[in-house]
Amino acid sequence: MPVSAMPAKRGLITDTYKVVKKVRKEDTQRKRSPPPPEPESESPQLSERERDLLELKNFDLDWRFGPCTGISRLQRWERALMHGLDPPQEIRELLLNRENDPDYSHCLWRDYPL
Repeated sequence: MPVSAMPAKRGLITDTYKVVKKVRKEDTQRKRSPPPPEPESESPQLSERERDLLELKNFDLDWRFGPCTGISRLQRWERALMHGLDPPQEIRELLLNRENDPDYSHCLWRDYPL
């Protein structure tokens, strides 16, 4: 049997599939319009009480110091200290200065039933 001549030449993959060029990030960033300038509005200044309560809320939401439901913020702070979790000293000072104010002493979740 005679050996056939060379097999038929196959085409290149680019003959079957279209070449797609990737768009570089620099090109897309140039096409985007720059962000609008932020308005020069004055942000409302928080009162000292609002800043304190915001700090305490962040303390409540920080799970590094354990759960906060069912105990006061000061008890939670002391428990975290007892377990070596290094709670912020500013929080303790806030709590001791306003010990009789329930907005300061109770945790964020006090209004929700367990």
